[in-house]
Amino acid sequence: TVQERHSQADEIWATSHGFKKSTKSAWSVGGLEVSTGKVSSIEAMNGSTVLLPCTYQSCIGIKNLYFNWKYNDNGTLLKLCEAEIPMERVEPKVHIYHERVEFVGSSKTNNISILLWNITFEDEGDYICFARNPKEKNRNHSAVFTLRVVDQMKEVDNTLTVIIVSVVGGVIGLVIIIMVIKAVVLHFLRKGNEKTKECLVSSSGNDNTENGLSGAKADNKGTPKA
Repeated sequence: TVQERHSQADEIWATSHGFKKSTKSAWSVGGLEVSTGKVSSIEAMNGSTVLLPCTYQSCIGIKNLYFNWKYNDNGTLLKLCEAEIPMERVEPKVHIYHERVEFVGSSKTNNISILLWNITFEDEGDYICFARNPKEKNRNHSAVFTLRVVDQMKEVDNTLTVIIVSVVGGVIGLVIIIMVIKAVVLHFLRKGNEKTKECLVSSSGNDNTENGLSGAKADNKGTPKA
């Protein structure tokens, strides 16, 4: 595939320049570290503008740090831009060799990223961010960022998400209905218990009154006349 040819060409070039591959998207020969971030590739639409990210780190600092960006055109490396950072927090004077490339980095944030404007299908491929730090005995580090150009972005299938949300929503709705029914039932049960207690109290009062009246009548009947 085109990607495999790009990868093989990049490996041949890096090996011929004394680099060794240390990670999936980085080539290393020393302590200086260059990174294109957690994601080493991007898919962008034809005609859009993309950011090619790159940052550097050095434990002992930098002095006259040299960096450049190159495009791997089927094994031929085309230089896009280059610059030298005299020292930390001093902005570089960047030389641009491609009309649609813009440097957007800053030495204040160890950022040497570039923008590629109005991309075309011919821009698809590997972009190499390279840095060399004389303060570390000219140790080098390089990272590869892959650009894929498409006619239109792929639509994300949200069917599973919709199903999950629907199921969760249904369960929550069912729980709410059950809680409402439970509250209504408990309310009526409490009402029924209160009525039962009132009836019992009323019945008990009537019984006591009738018993009192009967006793009084009996007393009156048993009293002898003078």
